[in-house]
Amino acid sequence: MIEVRGLHKLFTLHNQGGIRLPVLEDVHFDAGPGDCLVLAGPSGAGKSTLLRCLYGNYLPTEGSIRMRQGVQWVDIAQATEQQILALRRQTVAYVSQFLRVIPRVSTLDVVAEPLRQRGVPAEPARDRAAELLTRLNVPERLWSLAPATFSGGEQQRVNIARGLIGGHPILLLDEPTASLDADNRAVVIELIREARADCRCLIGIFHDEAARDAVATRLLPLQAAAPAMAAAR
Repeated sequence: MIEVRGLHKLFTLHNQGGIRLPVLEDVHFDAGPGDCLVLAGPSGAGKSTLLRCLYGNYLPTEGSIRMRQGVQWVDIAQATEQQILALRRQTVAYVSQFLRVIPRVSTLDVVAEPLRQRGVPAEPARDRAAELLTRLNVPERLWSLAPATFSGGEQQRVNIARGLIGGHPILLLDEPTASLDADNRAVVIELIREARADCRCLIGIFHDEAARDAVATRLLPLQAAAPAMAAAR
């Protein structure tokens, strides 16, 4: 479902004299249905950068990221903005460490939104959102409130529900269990296993070794890239 070949990502720090900072160098991998590919490596190895490249937030410096959309393949490195948005509606979801939503929208509607974007009517979408929020132990008294004032763990569970609800074939997970207690961590691990069993393709970062070992089918080791380079003159 994903083919990555020769991926490089280099940032140019214009406010620091144009220094070039290599982050990813020559990354190759494939991931398919039922995989949970866990990105491994030290801090600074580019794990979060790789996820953002896969989601289309960062444009690769070199290489290709081919993602299957139905019977076609789209190279994110060459895709138009409209193609990226279509992939996000239908094919790939991203659970980041931080919940970013429109203020004053209720938690129930925040979680239901990905289904609404895929054409599901409001009530069935809200019913499915309620099921996921219940399973993730988000109290019903909070569903009508905007999640901006929730605790970190509550926001993370809302984020996970929002990422899982759309049924996207590909899921990108950036430390989905980081802010959770043991009971809620176990629920998230169970949901990830169910997504794998449903032949969805997952790529994630898990600094919690127990959670990683519980869900990973494979590891992709990443190495810290070469030191920053002076700007070419």
